[in-house]
Amino acid sequence: MKEVYNELEKFKIPYEKVDHEAVFTVEQSQKIKEKIDGIGCKNLFLKDSKNNYYLIVLEDQHQISLKEIAQKINSKRLSFASKEELEKILGLYPGAVTPFGILNDFENKCIIVIEESLKNQKLLFHPNTNTATISIAYLDLIAFIELKKHEYKIIK
Repeated sequence: MKEVYNELEKFKIPYEKVDHEAVFTVEQSQKIKEKIDGIGCKNLFLKDSKNNYYLIVLEDQHQISLKEIAQKINSKRLSFASKEELEKILGLYPGAVTPFGILNDFENKCIIVIEESLKNQKLLFHPNTNTATISIAYLDLIAFIELKKHEYKIIK
């Protein structure tokens, strides 16, 4: 967690932070929105049949099927990556999935896929732990991903 803050500060990326009890679901995280400005994000760690990994970033209230996501990223079939893959690639655990996990993706295995509706918004993410939430501007998230030399895609 401290590493996320250090990286944001190193790159002079502004953010707000709030500490809270551990949350594991979108429903549990709704209370946090009262304490910090931003749109809640749902983060799904997926893989395809060729073992390509994707971190899908959606507005937390958006419902979308894996089949729809697969079509949008030109993949045949997607499934949830295992808990072990999540830990090995992004250094994260279920309930704490976040784009900031790319700090642990030293082999650049994960492609970040961001829903276009999040553009020009302040976004809420965990800083690699589900006991805090940070608010970061969309363009600052993109800058962070680019500075860490990770591939990303925007989907409609």
